[in-house]
Amino acid sequence: MATATPLYETYMRAPLRFERGEGVWLIAENGKRYLDFAAGVAVNSLGHAHPHLVEALKVQADKVWHLSNLYEVPGQETLAARLTAATFADKVFFTNSGAEALECAIKTARRYHYAKGSQEKFTIITFEGAFHGRTLATIAAGGQAKYLEGFGPKAPGFLQVPFGDLDAVKAAIDDETAGILIEPIQGEGGIRVASREFLQGLRALCDEFGLLLMLDEVQCGVGRTGKFFAHEHYGITPDIMAVAKGIGGGFPFGACLATAEAASGMVAGTHGSTYGGNPLAMAVGNAVLDVVLAEGFLEQVRDTALVLRQGLASLKDRFPDVIEEIRGDGLMLGIKGRVPVAELLGAIRAEDMLAVPAGENVVRILPPLITTAEEAREGLNRLERAASRLQAAQPQRATA
Repeated sequence: MATATPLYETYMRAPLRFERGEGVWLIAENGKRYLDFAAGVAVNSLGHAHPHLVEALKVQADKVWHLSNLYEVPGQETLAARLTAATFADKVFFTNSGAEALECAIKTARRYHYAKGSQEKFTIITFEGAFHGRTLATIAAGGQAKYLEGFGPKAPGFLQVPFGDLDAVKAAIDDETAGILIEPIQGEGGIRVASREFLQGLRALCDEFGLLLMLDEVQCGVGRTGKFFAHEHYGITPDIMAVAKGIGGGFPFGACLATAEAASGMVAGTHGSTYGGNPLAMAVGNAVLDVVLAEGFLEQVRDTALVLRQGLASLKDRFPDVIEEIRGDGLMLGIKGRVPVAELLGAIRAEDMLAVPAGENVVRILPPLITTAEEAREGLNRLERAASRLQAAQPQRATA
């Protein structure tokens, strides 16, 4: 019988306890070192115990932790100015999480049309396989039955269509449509990458019908694909974008970015957050940008990603009974397995390496952005050993 726990039993946690980290490594209580290619589900963008982030947090902790948004917070203004200077956006709202950034994005889109006199426009078109968070609104936006089950009626105003089907999107647009919300790369959905033609087509549809293009870059943003944000690969700009995970490097916060026009309905009193934009988060966020936006950093991410992607392609060719497909971009990669995802994850963990499961029987490979080519090759060596052991077991599986 399992030991009773005072925690909600909503997670199936691995029996691992980590006490500290160093760069791309996590050290367990028993002293064992694990190569962390999970990065807290793409959160620890600069690895563990990055000295610049640690120092920024310590310095701010000695000053003030929380003020609320009743007052001006200089760190917010600095970080917002840097984000708008480096992106399409004119305005930023700081949140505590990715789900809250998505909530803000949804409210921003609906409020935009309301303020323009089109109160009937509130429906957001989203995509099958999407994941936008765990709030009642964001599980409705994602539309996945496994997340909706048992929580009452689905929140209205969201319509799912097949991922990558531009004709289905156009057919879904009606007088109530306010915008289109999409992850350029679906993370939880199995590292499914939107095509350039599809995202450009969505931008064109939004322009044609007066809709807002909303991007969820919570997982694929902040350097994860080798660009500051993934949509830069596609030659488009959104009207609204939700950001979190990597922007805090492990400290919990997010942001909703928007053009001045898209944010024009968000006037005083329409939205708020007690903790959003607190001084601790802003100090860390500014420190993350110091590193990610430094000259040569994103180029290094792309170089490491190339080593990793080429190595994974080689593993696919050599272990066809284990690996069906390699997906993704930059350091957001997926291994679609021919064996159950739990078995592949277990084999990887047996090599003292961490990865993350996803939909469609995919294991996500999400190393910190600071990962070197040498560390990428170490990861590939461990993946090779895991795949070799699984492939050797395949004949036994077939005759069992």
